[in-house]
Amino acid sequence: MTTLTIAEARNNLADAINRVSYGGERVIFSRRGKSVAALVSFEDLEWLQKMEDTEDVRTARKALRDYEHDQSGAITLNEYVRTRSTRK
Repeated sequence: MTTLTIAEARNNLADAINRVSYGGERVIFSRRGKSVAALVSFEDLEWLQKMEDTEDVRTARKALRDYEHDQSGAITLNEYVRTRSTRK
């Protein structure tokens, strides 16, 4: 994995994109020594999104199982919206 400062990334963006898209590298952007962003291939992004979607489905299934087991803590969507709007 390559790390570039923001200034280096500005000056070498085309090179960084080529390294990611053709070389399969991942590039980390840093500011003041702290990693702040990453450049990954579109293929990696699709994989990350698929993993996130899979986790969302697992969480939803667990919530449904929990609800089927114990409905006492359930609220309607309107009740939820009302509680969210009063927290401001």
